[in-house]
Amino acid sequence: MNRHINRRRFVQTSAAGAGALALGSSAHRSLAAQEATPGSIVIPDSGVELPTDDITFRWIDSGDLKALFYNEFHAAYQEAHPNITIQYDPLPYAEINQIVPIGVQSGDAHDMFAMPQDIPSAQAVAEGWVAPLDDIIPDFAAWKERFPLGSFMDGVHVFDGLTYTFPQTSSKRYWTMMFYNTAYMDEAGYDPESERLTWDQYREAARTITEQGQGQYYGVVFGGQSTDRFGTFVRNLGRMAGASAGGSLGFEDIDWRTGEFVYASDEYQAAIDLLLGLESDGSIFPGSMSLNDAEAWSQFPQGIAGMILEGPWVIPQWQRENPDFSFGLASQPVPNSGESVPLAYEETGSNQLWVYADSPYKNVAGDMLSYIGSVEGQVAIMAATRGFLRALVPEAAEIAQESVPLDPFAATALALYDEQMRLGPMVPVRNPAASRVAFERRPLTPDLGQLVQGILAGQIDDVPAAMEDLQSRANAELERAISAAQEQGAEVTRDDFVFPDWDPTAEYTAENYQ
Repeated sequence: MNRHINRRRFVQTSAAGAGALALGSSAHRSLAAQEATPGSIVIPDSGVELPTDDITFRWIDSGDLKALFYNEFHAAYQEAHPNITIQYDPLPYAEINQIVPIGVQSGDAHDMFAMPQDIPSAQAVAEGWVAPLDDIIPDFAAWKERFPLGSFMDGVHVFDGLTYTFPQTSSKRYWTMMFYNTAYMDEAGYDPESERLTWDQYREAARTITEQGQGQYYGVVFGGQSTDRFGTFVRNLGRMAGASAGGSLGFEDIDWRTGEFVYASDEYQAAIDLLLGLESDGSIFPGSMSLNDAEAWSQFPQGIAGMILEGPWVIPQWQRENPDFSFGLASQPVPNSGESVPLAYEETGSNQLWVYADSPYKNVAGDMLSYIGSVEGQVAIMAATRGFLRALVPEAAEIAQESVPLDPFAATALALYDEQMRLGPMVPVRNPAASRVAFERRPLTPDLGQLVQGILAGQIDDVPAAMEDLQSRANAELERAISAAQEQGAEVTRDDFVFPDWDPTAEYTAENYQ
């Protein structure tokens, strides 16, 4: 199979293949079979010399949405190679954090694994846990070229010139889309899907729903224990209102045109004022501060509130566990006046796997990863997850959105991302040596989310002073991390965090780095 087939020809040849794929199923066919419909899984001959004896290939990760694809892929792969059995262990990270290090120490780790959360990838590479992909994936240079800018970053995916992992899905998504209880919202007289709510309308809708609830339900709910959710609320609403900023190497909220942090901006403080307004109106579910993020969105279908700002991962669980719950999906609240400014994002991707250095079956891993990173494999990821995971390869994302059955909510979310997000600058793309700054960075305490939580709890009265202090601390930490990186021999300066040509309304592409 030609892995460099263009998008138009992919769709045309696929249309000539077998009939439409049933949602959630996969086509397990041999190479001799006719071309598959887009999204079905046909295992190609990558040219890798595979084992002929019966073997068991062991694979561990956190499951979740990606397991929908992996289960189909594993079935197709085992059918194509009957002598290979895949032992797939989708487990919580609490268990991965224990199982993988023990396996490495005993010389019996899974052949492919998700990196434990408490093990820096640089440490795993330095200690010989993992194998580079350069000699494992066939035609590696050509295979790598199809990925977008930023997919292979020094200190994240690449170490000492060798590539050890790659992101399988896109990070182009945002966490403050508005989900709402349709019954409550209809009664309140709003339709966010046909007319997006402004900040003022969002507050008014929350107040109206709270009055309707008469103590039985409220306007909005937050997972207040997960303080990053408050930070994301302020960040995304403030940026869309005009405090354009992005992040790189662990430092967030930088206006790339100047290299300055925007915590003290009028827009960020206005977003905090909106939260305080919701609080003063009595529109926030009273138990919000005692809920973490997962608890908040898990309880939302029970009717505790009319609105929650979240990401797309909530949808499959609601559909599975609360099939009678009627909800809607719309944009996050938009500014009261003026144009909405797109949100900047880094396309560093998500869902990475690593190959165990002492695995006797690295060739099998290379063969499978070759397919997962192909256009066909990337389309299959979107088909299996019904669009809730987005392909990292742009060509595959286009094919999937045109040609495979996606969940209507996923299609809505994808359209919102395309409209409201733009690829921003990435510091290590222009200067790979700057990646050292990420290793030297120390977390801010309190950070934005913790600060906002304290403001809502009444522990902080002077909001402007608190935000100025956060901005000052962020500047000081960036300067310190840069100095520490320089002491380690990295050629990096504060100028590497300035991109004067950045236009927040446009994609920052490879041409901008030239």
